Amino acid sequence: MQNIVLATDGSTYSDAAAQCLADRRLFKDGFSVHVVHCLPDLSGEVKSFISKKDIDAWHTEESAKVMQSVATILRGAGVPFEEHSLVGFAPERIVDYARSIKAEAIIMGAHGRGAFLEAIVGSVAGRVIAHAECPVVLVKVPSKTE
Repeated sequence: MQNIVLATDGSTYSDAAAQCLADRRLFKDGFSVHVVHCLPDLSGEVKSFISKKDIDAWHTEESAKVMQSVATILRGAGVPFEEHSLVGFAPERIVDYARSIKAEAIIMGAHGRGAFLEAIVGSVAGRVIAHAECPVVLVKVPSKTE
């Protein structure tokens, strides 16, 4: 079975990527989706006041909320998937996770903010593309006229 990583941020862009997999436009059968969401790690100051158990529970709960819409899309289409909450610098963690499961591809929604804004705020997708060892597919939200 092929492993596919679907990185989500809870946006309509991520939902479009999930729908692309659900419609089996990229892969027909024989694949399992690993839905991942990444939250930044908390500072040392915060960690000194909150237990690791509580922090881990918060990360898991917040990621579950974000992954809910893509999980609903995949479940409705009968696509097998697992959910994984990651912590750290998102591009690095997504690439590391994909490498750890020998992913065939990483699928992400494309926000399409434009080159100028991406240069200022950065792009998770751009960094994933630069460092991934497998193909990275960016899925655009279909326009209203399609």
